[in-house]
Amino acid sequence: MLPIRDTVPARNPPIATWTLIFVNAAVFLLELTMSTPALERFAHLFGVVPARYTHPYWAAAVGLPPGGFLPFLTSMFLHASGIHVLGNMWTLWIFGDNVEDRMGPVRFVFFYLLCGVAASIVHCVTNPDSTLPALGASGAIAGVMGAYFFLFPHSRIVVLLPVLFIPFFFELPAVTYLAFWALSQLFSGTLALAAPGTVGGVAWWAHVGGFAAGAVLHLFFVGRGRAYRRLSRDEYGLEAAWAPPPPWRQSA
Repeated sequence: MLPIRDTVPARNPPIATWTLIFVNAAVFLLELTMSTPALERFAHLFGVVPARYTHPYWAAAVGLPPGGFLPFLTSMFLHASGIHVLGNMWTLWIFGDNVEDRMGPVRFVFFYLLCGVAASIVHCVTNPDSTLPALGASGAIAGVMGAYFFLFPHSRIVVLLPVLFIPFFFELPAVTYLAFWALSQLFSGTLALAAPGTVGGVAWWAHVGGFAAGAVLHLFFVGRGRAYRRLSRDEYGLEAAWAPPPPWRQSA
């Protein structure tokens, strides 16, 4: 199922979300200018390679600097392919603007980065011997999805489901879509641990860690007191979509 859009309109320009998308796109264009050997070296230096931290002698032997925790930040701005970066940025575009609305742009950026770091840490813990660089914003974006799950439980997601090459569009409750997504990542991650090699190429536990981090950390980043923006009807409860507007929304 491919998410197309959600039903909660943004009330403010999503400046931070636009900026993150722009930076990710700019870095990917930089990657396209590199030769294959240079790009591989770049990915190992600035991507998260778990064995770099768990096997320092191996890291030194292959020329990776010892320690160095900058990759926990830089890795979330690197992507392996055009499809990879497009998929991640599309998902960030759908869910990021609403979460940014509730946090404000500055807090949203710090929240996003913390979720990405948490995702990379979980990836290292669950794949300590991996010598492959983990790249991509999906862990940080999973954190945004985890926050969205709790902040907008009555939102709905328009999804695309191709059946025999025929596209079908329908709506799902946001909690249904996001719960299914999170459980699928947990299942795939568990399968990858139980039978290494059967499910490869994706940092499943980074997604799980990012989603869990977002579910917890959003409590510390949502604005207190005066809301950054007025709530949409979708956020008050399903029945509120048909209810008269609250008094504070009635114009004089």
